[in-house]
Amino acid sequence: MRKATLVLNNGLRFEGQSFGYEGGARGEVVFNTAMMGYPESLTDPSYAGQILVLTFPLVGNYGVPPHTTTDRWGPALSEFMESDRIHVRGLVVSDYSEQFSHWNATESLGDWLKREHIPAITGIDTRELTKRLREEGVMLGSIEVEGCDAAAATGDAQYEGVNFVEKVSCKEVLTYNCGGAKRVVLVDCGVKNNILRLLLERGVELVRVPWDYDFNALDFDGLFLANGPGDPTTCAKTVDHLRRFFAREDAKPCMGICMGNQLLGQAAGARIYKLKYGHRSHNQPVREVGTDNCFITSQNHGYAIDATTLPTGWAPMFENMNDGSNEGLRHRSKPWFSAQFHPEAAGGPLDTTFIFDRFVELLK
Repeated sequence: MRKATLVLNNGLRFEGQSFGYEGGARGEVVFNTAMMGYPESLTDPSYAGQILVLTFPLVGNYGVPPHTTTDRWGPALSEFMESDRIHVRGLVVSDYSEQFSHWNATESLGDWLKREHIPAITGIDTRELTKRLREEGVMLGSIEVEGCDAAAATGDAQYEGVNFVEKVSCKEVLTYNCGGAKRVVLVDCGVKNNILRLLLERGVELVRVPWDYDFNALDFDGLFLANGPGDPTTCAKTVDHLRRFFAREDAKPCMGICMGNQLLGQAAGARIYKLKYGHRSHNQPVREVGTDNCFITSQNHGYAIDATTLPTGWAPMFENMNDGSNEGLRHRSKPWFSAQFHPEAAGGPLDTTFIFDRFVELLK
């Protein structure tokens, strides 16, 4: 293994060994405390532009599943991944296991990373690194591999203000399960495949449109706002379309997840702010406001809605029990609601998949 170094923009350096693609990368350095699910995390479009630190020490021991697809609903969907490629800029782990064992594994994590040109470092003290990121906040950084030109590193030299949604959204309209009982338009800001799967398993026809597509011109029974990466304030076009949707006389059901929650909040008139180090894990406790119902949720976001800025007619639907931040919205009289967490998980707990049932029931 070649020597590799993670360099943070505050000057800190963490040295280890390269086990992925032998090249440099730049991005926002963030950490995820989940104990499993690295294939799902690496292919989650919400990680676009970021270098991912996994705090669980042993990574790679169950390999990587096959990249098979299904055309059960029309356009091909990956069976085991959350998109068709890796979206993180780089990966940082404490202890990489080159040897793997799992009934569904077809290759090692290192081989997959090399094939997709994603740099990765092992041998890093991820506990110390995570402590630094918690204390100082997420920050830009770079992976440098010995013998490789640092100037040729891939990735953006900045994170805030970059429209990563535009980079990962679909480029054309895609229709799944034609002839389904109800038609749902899904605004693709970087949608995870399991969101598509769970909606399609509930029998709807799904029309997937690019992030800036004017969906108001379409005929549909419900609107779904998907997750996505980066700063939600860069999606002004989507917010404008949402405001026109709110102004329609026929108040059709609308549901959002993650980025979708933030876009819904902006369209309503609320303020967005950046969290110090974000929520990226499988164990975030969330309470449904006004009840004693508490759930363990999977999350991946770095921005949040300031619930105190919600206008009349809107109310918080969920709140984070660790820091009190907003975890979802609802309109007091219209069928519009959202979740900041990921009820589809993949990977993570499935405590909140009932939210998809709530949405489909509103389509009647």
